[in-house]
Amino acid sequence: MADGVKTARAPEGMAGLAKGLAVIEAFEGASSQLTIAEAARLTGLTRAAARRCLLTLTELGYLSYDGKNFEPTLRLLRLSGAYLSTAQLPSAAQPYLLAARAALNESVSLAVWDDGWSVYVNRAEAPRAWPQGVRVGGRLPGFCTATGRVLMAGLPEEELVGALDRFPPERHTPRTLVRPAEIISAVEAARADGYAIVDEELQVGLRALAVPVLDSRGGTVAAMSVNVLSPHVTVDQLRQDFLPVLLENAAALGRTQ
Repeated sequence: MADGVKTARAPEGMAGLAKGLAVIEAFEGASSQLTIAEAARLTGLTRAAARRCLLTLTELGYLSYDGKNFEPTLRLLRLSGAYLSTAQLPSAAQPYLLAARAALNESVSLAVWDDGWSVYVNRAEAPRAWPQGVRVGGRLPGFCTATGRVLMAGLPEEELVGALDRFPPERHTPRTLVRPAEIISAVEAARADGYAIVDEELQVGLRALAVPVLDSRGGTVAAMSVNVLSPHVTVDQLRQDFLPVLLENAAALGRTQ
């Protein structure tokens, strides 16, 4: 297909819309700002096509432009707001996220799987929250996050392997697992243990714990997680003090599904 967009579409599909959506999604996987060249690289579009999409989104009010960088505006939140305001799972999760936050005095998040990514659909922010790259509507790579490992543990084997093939792991810190065999082994451990702990694989100084949210059929529908600063909370403390709280609230949420 022209301009490097790989997704196959029916003859009546709208190529321009597909390119525009690809550009929007590039902001989630990269940073809060993109140049034309960066957007083209991340989407596989030509620079000319990426430029047209970015300028059109700017004209419509979804992006701002300072002469070099494009940045999402508040209007872009409407695209995710429709889902977040009507979806049952994020809404049902709120009291359980709040309960876990009150017990742990840490921010607690809910994430779902989206083709290689952990997408955060709800979050109870702690009063003393610190920057950690997690926000509602944001996404982080699944292979090196606790939520991702838990969500991957609920996938069929072929889907798990396929996700690693489509999105080759990249090293974020010296501790990041990047060999597929190592990641699969960590996912299998999460499946057997019923939780995942990731220790400074995404960001130095950051540890994370996640547990699955299981529906009435035993399927994994989400992951509940907490991130902590490594100097403040040890791995043993995550297991002993944090894990029971997350398991209790994730199980209670699962009973609503």
